[in-house]
Amino acid sequence: MELKRQELHQMGMKVVGKHLEENGFEFLAIKSELGNSPQFVCIKDEKVVFFVLVRTVTFPEDPSKYDAGWMQKMKKHALEKKARLLYAGVGVADANDMMAEPRKGQESFINYKGLVEINLSD
Repeated sequence: MELKRQELHQMGMKVVGKHLEENGFEFLAIKSELGNSPQFVCIKDEKVVFFVLVRTVTFPEDPSKYDAGWMQKMKKHALEKKARLLYAGVGVADANDMMAEPRKGQESFINYKGLVEINLSD
């Protein structure tokens, strides 16, 4: 059975959440439902607030690409709240057949290259 969009999103959230935790970020808020942005609101070194946007896609879609309109809205929100903005693109594919949709109970290949800071002045 193929993963639903929310389940796919949850996979990406877990990957990014683990990465944030391992890199010293503390969570202030987590919004895991599709359509809520930012997904993570974090602090680091007890002074800097970060908004982390997570986008999870399936192969062959490129996880590093995002919707420019969505990003402009998020930049404005980050500026208003004096936060830094990070983007995390996560790609998911079926581990046995890259062209097949990921399935429940099957192993998946994860394409995650880390956090990208978004320049708020662009």
